[in-house]
Amino acid sequence: MGKEKKGILKAYLEFNVLYKILIGLVVGAIVGIILAASGVTSLPPWISMFGTIFTRLLKMIIIPMVLASLVVGASSVSPANVGKIGLRVVIIYLVTSAFGVIIGLLMANIFQPHAELAAVEALAAGAAGKTGSTDVWSVITNIIPTSVLSALVNETVLQVIFFALVFGLCLSFMKVSKDERIAKAAQVSYQVFDCLAEVMMMVVRGIMQYAPFGVAVLIAEVFAKNGAKVAGSLLIVTIACFLGYIIHIVLVYGGLLKIGGIKIGAFFKEARTPFITAFVTRSSNGTLPTTMTAAENLGVEKEVYAFSLPLGATINMDGTAIYQGVCAFFLVMSCYGRGLTMGEMGMIVLLATLASIGTAGVPGAGAIMLAMVMQGIGMPIAEGTVLAGAYAMILGIDAILDMGRTALNVTGDLTCTACIAKKMGMLRKDSVLLK
Repeated sequence: MGKEKKGILKAYLEFNVLYKILIGLVVGAIVGIILAASGVTSLPPWISMFGTIFTRLLKMIIIPMVLASLVVGASSVSPANVGKIGLRVVIIYLVTSAFGVIIGLLMANIFQPHAELAAVEALAAGAAGKTGSTDVWSVITNIIPTSVLSALVNETVLQVIFFALVFGLCLSFMKVSKDERIAKAAQVSYQVFDCLAEVMMMVVRGIMQYAPFGVAVLIAEVFAKNGAKVAGSLLIVTIACFLGYIIHIVLVYGGLLKIGGIKIGAFFKEARTPFITAFVTRSSNGTLPTTMTAAENLGVEKEVYAFSLPLGATINMDGTAIYQGVCAFFLVMSCYGRGLTMGEMGMIVLLATLASIGTAGVPGAGAIMLAMVMQGIGMPIAEGTVLAGAYAMILGIDAILDMGRTALNVTGDLTCTACIAKKMGMLRKDSVLLK
C-alpha cells in the first residue's frame, strides 16, 4: 500500500516556519516591485487587512508573554538550592548579554543600516524627542510601577518586567520554604504561570504559522511604495549582525576564557559541535543535549553544567542581544529618519538584557522580543504604519539572522559554564581546559 498523501494544510504546517516567512518576504517583494513598476503604490484594503491582522496579533501577545515567561524564568532560579554557583551564573549571563546589546548598537552605528522608506517626514515629526528628552533618573524611577494593573493595561513594558522579576524571585524563595503551606502555594502559583507561558508559546507558534501571509502583504506594501532599493539595506543588517557575533566571540568569550586561565584552543575544539548544531537547528533548547555532552567532555562537574546550561538556554541570549541592537537601529533609522538617542540606546540595553531572562530558546523567539523592545522605547509596531513594514522586512530575514545568534547563544552558555567551573574549582583533574 502506497504512502498516504498529505493534505495541503498538513504539508504547510509541517514545513519549516522560518523558511515559509522567507518565502513570504520574496513573494511580497516581487509583487511590490511589479506594483511599483505599474505605478501602483498601495494595496486594496481587503488585502492590506492581512498585514494589519498580523501586527495586531503581535501586539496582543507581548505583555502576557513578557509577564508569564519572566515570572517562570526568575522563579526557576532557586537560591536555596544553587547558592553561590547560581548567583555567579546569573550575573555572568546578564553581563555578557549587556555586552551583546552594546556590541550590536556599536555595529549599528558603524554600518547605519536603514531603508529610505516613504513617509519618513510625517513619522519623524510624531516621534521627535519621545525618549531622548527623559533624564536617566526619571527612567530609573519610572521602572517601578505605582500600579501593576495600570502597567499591564497601558503596556508599560519596563514596569511589567520589573514586577515580573520581583514576583518571580520572591516565588523562588517561597518554593523552598520549610512551611509546607507556603511551599505548596508557591508551587501552584509557579505552575499557573508556567502554564500561561506555555499557552503563550502555543499562541506564538500559531501566529508564526500565519506570519508568512502577513509578512508578504506588509513587504509588498513597502516595495510598492519604495521600489527595489530597500533590498540592499537588509544585506547591511545581516553583515552588521554577523560581524557583531564574531566580535562577541573573539572579544567577550575569548576574554573570559583568557581571564579564567582556560585553554582557548581546547575549549573551542569541543564547543564546535554544539555551535554547528545550534546554527542548523536554531534552537538553544534543542541543542541542550549536545551542549551538555560538550561540557562533560571538557571536564566540567555535572553539578555545575546540569544547572547552568538549562538556565543559559533560557536567560543567556547574547546573540539575540546583538540582533536587538542592530535591528532596533534599523527600524528607527528607516522609519524616523534618525539614529537612536543615548536615552533610547540605554533603554534598549536595559530592556534587552532583562527581557533575555524570559526569551524562549526556540526558533524565532528573538523577533517577538524585538517587538517588545520597540514598544519599550515608545515605538510600538502598530498596524498601518511604516514601522510595521520595516519590522516585516526584518522578520523576512530572521531565519538567516537566527542561525548566527542561536549559535552564539549556545557558545556563550558553554563559555560561562566553563569559566564558573574553573573559578569554583569544579573542573575534573583530567579536564582538557586546565593548563
